[in-house]
Amino acid sequence: MKCLCTASVLDPGKERDFVALYRLQDDLVPGSMAIMNKSQASTVTYFVLLGFPGPWKIQITLFSLILLVYMITLTGNMAIICAVKWSHKLHTPMYMFLANFSFLEIWYVTCTVPNMLVNFLSKTKIMSFSGCFTQFYFFFSLGTTECFFLCAMAYDRYLAICYPLHYPSVMTRQFCSVLVSLSWIIGFLGHLIPIFFISQLSFCGPNIIDHFLCDVDPLMALSCTPTPIIKHVFYSISTLIIVLTGLYILGSYTLVLRAVLQVPSSEGRQKAFSTCGSHLLVVSLFYGTIMVMYVIPTSSNSVAMQKIITLIYSVVTPALNPFIYSLRNKDMKYALHHVFCGKRTMQNS
Repeated sequence: MKCLCTASVLDPGKERDFVALYRLQDDLVPGSMAIMNKSQASTVTYFVLLGFPGPWKIQITLFSLILLVYMITLTGNMAIICAVKWSHKLHTPMYMFLANFSFLEIWYVTCTVPNMLVNFLSKTKIMSFSGCFTQFYFFFSLGTTECFFLCAMAYDRYLAICYPLHYPSVMTRQFCSVLVSLSWIIGFLGHLIPIFFISQLSFCGPNIIDHFLCDVDPLMALSCTPTPIIKHVFYSISTLIIVLTGLYILGSYTLVLRAVLQVPSSEGRQKAFSTCGSHLLVVSLFYGTIMVMYVIPTSSNSVAMQKIITLIYSVVTPALNPFIYSLRNKDMKYALHHVFCGKRTMQNS
């Protein structure tokens, strides 16, 4: 982890960029410019996450907006979990997947948003080395788990619509639990090894990350050990997971759509379209943004654009999911109304 890193390692262009970054850091952390040479000769113990730089009024505005979105995300996903738990009508595999998906979304936003909120109000915007890599690991592990959850939910809809007679015997509670467990296990093992090797690289300075979270590109750019193969392995794994799960989901819903068009009843077609439409909307929001970040080359995109794209799939999408699933699902709307209004009536009586 330790190394001696001098300015001679860098080409003049990069050296000027690093000096500019340190001058920016000096505004955030007083005294940073004075210890620039000393920082370059020692191991990095913390990172400075710039987030969304701007005047104090803008920071307060962004803090309020992100906090509001975070509270909506927690409330909406917790409401779905409670509705599935308390309503016996929703004790089916589809809603078990949905409850677990909501639980996942709560942790997905919680691994990034609280630290982002703290940084909006902080002058130093510091995050420890271990904290940064912990966030890095959980962010990608939970994101990978979400990919496999969406696959499991697509398979569930495929069985229910294409093979309705076999559905109860195939999608049992035990098989549903196996799919949920496999999604969590594979998700947390997928990026474990490459992230471990990235954490073992030498970081000698600078330590400024122009992002609101610890992502692979900013971290690899700060490493003073040139190891492009680790980055290639990381992106290969990410691309493989995103493309394979995306193709599986697309294929599943193509077969579902073909089966729905053959349903003679207009009411049955409408109900199938309503259920699958909400799933497809969630898939489109999530996959559309992560493919731009981790599959399609984004070297031409500005840093600000990358932050906005990351903000969409990591903060905005989890907040929209409860509305997408509840507003387009009559059973879920009824359960939410019955649970909360029923609880309130019991408390008042």
